[in-house]
Amino acid sequence: MTSTKEQTSKTSLPKQILKTLYAPHKAFKEIIQNPRYLGPLLIMVLLVVANVGYTYVATSKTYVEQTLPAGQPLDEWTENATLWTSNAAISQSSDNINGTYYGNSSIAFTIMNGTEVAAELDNIGPINCTGPDGFSLLSFRLKWTNPATNPINMTVQLFSSTSSNHFDYAPTIGSLNLTYNIWNNLTGADAIPLNTQLNWSSSGNADWANITGLKLDFVWNGNSNITLLVDGLFFHGPVKSLYESAGTLYMANFAIVAFMQFVFTWVLLTGIAYILTKAFGGKLVWKPLLILIGFALITMFVQVIVNTAAYTTLGNIRYPFELIGGVQGEGQAASDAIQSQTVIVSNVLRVMQLAVYAWTIALSALAVRLVAEISWFKSAVVATIAYFVALLAESFIIG
Repeated sequence: MTSTKEQTSKTSLPKQILKTLYAPHKAFKEIIQNPRYLGPLLIMVLLVVANVGYTYVATSKTYVEQTLPAGQPLDEWTENATLWTSNAAISQSSDNINGTYYGNSSIAFTIMNGTEVAAELDNIGPINCTGPDGFSLLSFRLKWTNPATNPINMTVQLFSSTSSNHFDYAPTIGSLNLTYNIWNNLTGADAIPLNTQLNWSSSGNADWANITGLKLDFVWNGNSNITLLVDGLFFHGPVKSLYESAGTLYMANFAIVAFMQFVFTWVLLTGIAYILTKAFGGKLVWKPLLILIGFALITMFVQVIVNTAAYTTLGNIRYPFELIGGVQGEGQAASDAIQSQTVIVSNVLRVMQLAVYAWTIALSALAVRLVAEISWFKSAVVATIAYFVALLAESFIIG
C-alpha cells in the first residue's frame, strides 16, 4: 500500500501551487508531508517573470515628452553661468523656478545704463528639429526686475554650426503678455514652435536638423539699468514610451525588485510568525513553516497577473512636460485627464491590494495553524502582526 508521503511526493509542484489557490487546506496538508523548497522557489520565478511582463505592458503604454537638456540638473543650461556669453554681466541668481526639472538658480544678466541685453548659449547641439523624432518647441521662463517697463522687442536666434547661419523669431511683445517683476512662462501653449515657415526667418545656410546654439535679445525703449533673469530653457521633442526610452533597464530593475520583495517578505514573515508563535506556546518546526509561507505568497503572483490584465485595457497615457516638470499649479489639466483615463484601473489595483493583504494573512494563518497546532484566533493574530510588520520592514529595506 502506498504511503501518504509517497503519494504526496508524486504530486507535481505546479499542481500543489494551483491547489493552494482553490484548496489551500488540502494543499498545505500535502506539503507538510513532504516539504520541498523547490515550490516557493518556483513561485518566486513566476513572480519575477510576471513582473517583467507587467513592466513591459506598463512602460509600453506610458509616454513621456522628451526634452533637452537631459543631463543633471535637468535644466543645466540655466544652472551654469559659464555656458553663456553676453554684452551684460552674467551671474547666477537664487531667484528661480521651483520644480522637479529645475535646479536651484537662474541666469541673471545685468547691464548699467543700457537699452539691450543679448545673451548667447553655444555648443548645445547638434539638435534635430525636423521629422517626427525632432524637437518641435522651445520654452523658457523670463523675468526682469529692472526697469519697470516692458521690453519693446524680443528676438530669438537659433544658430546652425556658425553664427552666420541662423533662424530668427521676433514676435510682437504685445502677443506675449509679458509682465514686469514676475516669472513670465513661455511654456506649454505659449512655447515657441520650431521649424515653421510662418514665424521664422533664416540667414545663411541654416539647417533645422543641425541647431548648435541660441541667442536671446531684448531691447528696451531708452537707457536704464537692466536686470534680466532666464530659467528653465528647454527644447521639447516627441513623446516616447518608457519602454522605448529604457525598457530593458526598467524590466531588469523590476525583476530585481520582485526577487528582493519575495525573498524579504518570505523570510521576514516566516521569522516573525515563528517568534510570535513560540510566544503563544506553539510548537513549530522551521522548515515546514518556511515552505508553507512560501506557497502562501502565490498571492503576490496573482496580484501581478490581475494588475497586468487591468493595464492592458488602457490606451496610451501621455505625460507632458508641464506635468512631469513639477512646477506647482502647472499640468493640472493633464493630471486630471490621466486620472480620468486610469480611474477604473487604479480602483482595480487598490481593491486587489486589499484582497491580497487579506488573502495572504489567511493563508499564513492556515500555515501557522497546521504546523503549530494553536487556535485559529492565535494563528490569525500571529499572521496579521507578522505580515504587516514584514511589509513595514520590507519598505525600509527595499524602498
